[in-house]
Amino acid sequence: MNARGFASDNNSGVSPEVFRKLSEINNGHVVGYGDDPYTEHAVSLMREHFGPSAYPYFVFTGTAANVLSIATALQPFNSVICAETSHMQEDECGAPERFSGCKLIPVETENGKLKPETVVKHLRGFGFEHHSQPGIISISQSTELGTVYTIEETRQMAELAHSHNMYLHIDGARLSNAAVSLGVSLKELTADAGVDVLSFGGTKNGLMAAESVIFFREEFTRNAKYIRKQSMHLASKMRFVAAQFIAYFENDLWKRNAQHANAMAQKLYQAVKDIRGVKVTQPVEANGVFAVIPENVIPLLQKEYFFYVWDEEVSEVRWMTSFDTAQEDIDGFAKKLHELIG
Repeated sequence: MNARGFASDNNSGVSPEVFRKLSEINNGHVVGYGDDPYTEHAVSLMREHFGPSAYPYFVFTGTAANVLSIATALQPFNSVICAETSHMQEDECGAPERFSGCKLIPVETENGKLKPETVVKHLRGFGFEHHSQPGIISISQSTELGTVYTIEETRQMAELAHSHNMYLHIDGARLSNAAVSLGVSLKELTADAGVDVLSFGGTKNGLMAAESVIFFREEFTRNAKYIRKQSMHLASKMRFVAAQFIAYFENDLWKRNAQHANAMAQKLYQAVKDIRGVKVTQPVEANGVFAVIPENVIPLLQKEYFFYVWDEEVSEVRWMTSFDTAQEDIDGFAKKLHELIG
């Protein structure tokens, strides 16, 4: 068996409940492309958690979810205000810009979180034909630095966007971890806070190639299905994507997996924070721990517990926990780190 590391929650396996559900629905024939009872049931479950104003569309990847969100809500002459550390800015190979035509405007942050005062200076050029027109403010929840927007902070960003006739988008690849961290429902963190469109992820929290876009404005649904088809993310055997979300919401698997991942991050933080030469750089609010450690230790530690370097200039590393991280992983990692530092 491959050893569990701390590189990414993408590296974890798939929840057993998901495999059971896939096996359960793998019988007979149903109509393809989402016109099946399993997709209908999955959509119904998502509306129970996100509210009646939620319109879900299933896709395979988080990048596709972000692209579909932007391309549906905006015109190619619009721009998207996002954190400089955001996934769409740093890790999507320019896909949002290529497929939507929209310009990304990255904003510097201290902890991955946009603030109204850092965003407002970019809200300019409205009506000026030589300037890309600001159309969306996009925040990540939780952020790429493991921090979490409170409901009030999210509401403030929504109010700022709406006051300029813009929309608020959330890249919610780890939204479940954020909701658990705050002890709130998914609806409270999105629809109730004024969010207009959400990329809601499952892959990082126990699903297999299952992501979604949730629109909270009915007008977006007029074009969403066509843009999803053009972007090559309309699944012919949609029931196998939908079934994963059924398993995700039945018996609150989304919450249990996120609770475990978050709890393991706290245990990891407690295990390493007092080791000499280790400096934790961000609050541990979801399932990520960011720390500066001695440069010479990094390659030695990676041989046994793989992880990524976040900032090579200062030897800052990122350690991510998952739904299947075990206490023995934490103990062994902390022991090895302590031994290497000496």
